[in-house]
Amino acid sequence: MAKMEAKTRLEKLKKQLRQTDHAYYVLDEPVMSDAARDSLKDEIEALELKYPDLITSDSPTQRIGGRALGKFKKIKHDIRKYSLDDVFDYEEVREFDQRVKKFLKISPGQDIEYTCELKIDGLNMSFHFKKGVFDKAVTRGDGVFGEDVTHTARTIRSLPLKLQEEVDIEVGGEVFMPIKSFDKTNKQAVKQGKPEFANPRNAAAGTVRQLDPKVAASRDLDIFCWSIYKESAKDQIKTQSEMLKRMKLLGLKTNTEFKKVDGIEQAIAFCESWHDKRKKLSYEIDGIAIKVNNLAWQNRLGRASKYVRWASAYKFPAEQATSVVEDIVWQVGRTGALTPVAHLRPVKVAGSTVSRATLHNIDELQRKDVRIGDTVILQKAGDIIPEILESLPKLRDGREKKVNAPVACPICHSEVKRRKGNVAVYCSNNKCFAQEKEQLIHFVSKKGLNIDGLGIKIIEQLMTEGLITKISDIFELKIGDLQALDRFGDKSAEKLIQSIDESKRVSLSKFIFALGIRYVGEETADLLSDEYSSRTLTDFVDKVGAVPVEDLLQIDGIGDKVAQTIYEYFQMESNQKLLIQLEKLGVVLSQAEKSKEKAGVAGKSFVLTGGLNTLSRDEAKSLIKNSGGKVSSSVSSKTDYVVAGEDSGSKYVKAQKLKIKILDEKQFLNLINS
Repeated sequence: MAKMEAKTRLEKLKKQLRQTDHAYYVLDEPVMSDAARDSLKDEIEALELKYPDLITSDSPTQRIGGRALGKFKKIKHDIRKYSLDDVFDYEEVREFDQRVKKFLKISPGQDIEYTCELKIDGLNMSFHFKKGVFDKAVTRGDGVFGEDVTHTARTIRSLPLKLQEEVDIEVGGEVFMPIKSFDKTNKQAVKQGKPEFANPRNAAAGTVRQLDPKVAASRDLDIFCWSIYKESAKDQIKTQSEMLKRMKLLGLKTNTEFKKVDGIEQAIAFCESWHDKRKKLSYEIDGIAIKVNNLAWQNRLGRASKYVRWASAYKFPAEQATSVVEDIVWQVGRTGALTPVAHLRPVKVAGSTVSRATLHNIDELQRKDVRIGDTVILQKAGDIIPEILESLPKLRDGREKKVNAPVACPICHSEVKRRKGNVAVYCSNNKCFAQEKEQLIHFVSKKGLNIDGLGIKIIEQLMTEGLITKISDIFELKIGDLQALDRFGDKSAEKLIQSIDESKRVSLSKFIFALGIRYVGEETADLLSDEYSSRTLTDFVDKVGAVPVEDLLQIDGIGDKVAQTIYEYFQMESNQKLLIQLEKLGVVLSQAEKSKEKAGVAGKSFVLTGGLNTLSRDEAKSLIKNSGGKVSSSVSSKTDYVVAGEDSGSKYVKAQKLKIKILDEKQFLNLINS
């Protein structure tokens, strides 16, 4: 091929590859296979090898250049870079809105139009293009000077090396590492014996500052652009939302989850909506950037000494914090297990103030070497009880105290024993007040008999007064027993007795769960209810009381430990008598509505793993049960389907090994709805 012909061919190939990469890395809409793309790139490389003088900086072969020198070149920003002022609650968000209105002399009752954008947890950078061709990338630095990291930024496939228009432009954006890339990078580090990165943000920052661009290229960084700092066409753009659209038209990757809102209350609603949704993203965000949409108003508002006045960054409540352990006490659960609980100096975590954190068991306490007086890192995600992740021994001053396993129950002072094969220690007294209290609390809980008005404080009060000591005592309570007690009047006493009466009609599945049998959760209770369906408690006792362990093991989803505890529970004469007594006191089993069995689902066993996008775990279970299927908690050869959502774990791997049909969420819904 002659040189002129090669030049023409190269231009066409590069244009095609730019469009292909833009569709794949920016729009997430692949237009050809990886093999086809690689073939185009191979042809470009072959032509450039033959005619080296035809190589241009916007060629896809130039993404990975040579190593940088030992120091990064300092570059002064053409336009000084300012930060957004962080706010941590909605009152501060409203105060930001009031300051904006006051500065612009706008009536407090008038709404301002804002754009709300996801605040990517990454590295703030500027990208410069000359006549549409990528020129350099500079970190934010101190806002005045940044570092030239062009050699690593060039490896980011979602950053175009040539824009759709031949413009001189500087844009601001965030370089980040997707969660999958972060996991892959850390696994590789472990294999190589290198330290792991603490989080995706640190990983992105460390990757951008690599001297060798080949290392950066292997780590799959990504970008989102959110501002045009300098461009002749910027004068024609009137709003922040128009600016985002302009960048998208140029071929720059922008985040599509932004929203234009009328007024600060709509902005707050947007922030609220992302509290839980953010966990389903493939990248990490740490808040929402709230910006005045009108660019003329942005210019009028200007900047203070460190922050811009026209924007604010609402930060999600931190899910980790540090605190000081003031004491470690042993809590007795309904099965008698003793759990070490740290009493902490109160601290705000994930939006709420906490003063207690679990340490799970004595082995965990010793492994983490947590002592009274230690400074610790604790974590709270969602509604989960906070847990201590680690202690910080370098902050010790010598006054910290180690905690040993107790030799006696802290409540009843009975001997403490460790059961074979268990990490927990147990109170040996089955009549321990703490165990009885926890059993009663579990029995009346929402997932149990759901007795409205019978909370922890009332349970403790009734036990202290000697009115209840066991489950059956609840159903023998009378209005007169309650009226004389503190917290009770005539109406409240009547209301509680009415709630107790209403709870007497219960499904077998909920009743089994409420009994609090060790290892028996909702799914196992469902399995037992399906297997030993009964119209009365007497009938159920007759059926399950005669079942050997071997038969229980035949139920898909019930393993050795669970089968043994079920067998032991129903073999105890006292437990059999309890169920018969409850029947005499009026507890009756409600019959579940007959499920609308569906072909392909009826009689089939399902296991759910990972997070689903459109359904909660409980909703997915209901769909299966209502269609005649069964839900199991563990994968076995008897499992028919595994429904796999995001972050599926060991169950997914086991299903692959056993060659069990794996359904994604769409396939699952198609099966249910077919």
